[in-house]
Amino acid sequence: MVQSPTPSSGHKLTAKPTAKRMVVSRLQHGWLNAMGVDVPWIVAQSPVGQSAEPAAPTSTATPATSAKSNATPPLPPTAPQRAPAVSKPAPTSVTAEQSPESSLEALNLVDLTLAELAQTIQSCQRCGLCQARQQAVPGEGVDKPAILIVGEAPGEQEDMQGKPFVGRSGQLLQNMMSAIGHGRDTSVFITNVVKCRPPANRNPRDDEIAACAPYLARQIELLAPQAILAMGRFAAHALLKTEAPLQQLRADTHSIDVAGVARPVVVTYHPAYLLRRPVDKRLAWEDLKRLRALVSV
Repeated sequence: MVQSPTPSSGHKLTAKPTAKRMVVSRLQHGWLNAMGVDVPWIVAQSPVGQSAEPAAPTSTATPATSAKSNATPPLPPTAPQRAPAVSKPAPTSVTAEQSPESSLEALNLVDLTLAELAQTIQSCQRCGLCQARQQAVPGEGVDKPAILIVGEAPGEQEDMQGKPFVGRSGQLLQNMMSAIGHGRDTSVFITNVVKCRPPANRNPRDDEIAACAPYLARQIELLAPQAILAMGRFAAHALLKTEAPLQQLRADTHSIDVAGVARPVVVTYHPAYLLRRPVDKRLAWEDLKRLRALVSV
C-alpha cells in the first residue's frame, strides 16, 4: 500500500487498502491514458517539491460493474491500416480507334457482296469519325471498273450527300476521266481511304485509315479493277505502305497485291489540290496518260 503525501490543502489522501498504486511520470501517465489503459490506480509522479496526486477517475463504476472496472479495458479501436497500394495494369479496353482489326475475317467481310459491304460501311463504328458524320461514303461507280479511283476522305458535300467526289472537286475529276475516255457511269468506281468525313475536313489520322483498311481491301478484291488511281498523299501512302513524297511516287507505276493478284497503281494529285494550284494540271495530265496505257477499255 502506497500512501500519498499530504497535499498543501491539509487534507490527507489515502489509497484504498485493496488497490495497489503504481507511480509513473506524468508523461507516461498521459501515454497510458491516451492508450485507453484504466488509470485511477496509477499515480502520476509530481515534480520535486510537489505532492503526487492520484489521477481523477474517468468514470464511476457501479456495484454491478465493479468487477469489470478492475479489468484492463481493451484499447480503443484505431482506424484500419490500409495495405500498401499495389500497381495493377489497367484493364485493356480494345477499341477500334486504339487497335482496329485489320483482317477481313474479323469483320466478316469475306463473303459480303459489294452492296452488303456498302451497308456494313454505312453502319460502321470502328473509329471516332462515326460520331460526327451525317453519312458514311462507301463509294460509287460500276461493279467491274477498268479504273478504281481512291481519294483521301469525304468532305462536307460528300458527307451530306453520301457520294464521293461531288462539288467542284467532283466536276474536275469527271473532266479528268473524260479526257482519257472514262467516267463513273461507264468504267470507273470511286471511293476513299477513309469512309467518313474527318471534322472540319482535317487530315485523316493513322488509326482512322487503319480502321477503314479492311473495307478498302475488300472493295479492291470485289471490284478487281485493271488499274488503281491514288489521288493525293494519304491515298498513296495507305495503298503503297510508304511515306515517300508525292512527287517521288508520281514518277513510277507501282503495284499492290490484293488476294494474290497484282494491281497496278498510278499516283497523282488530288483534285482539291489542283483547284488551288491549276499550274500543276499539266503534271496530272502526264499521270493520266500513264494510267490510260494500263487499261484496255
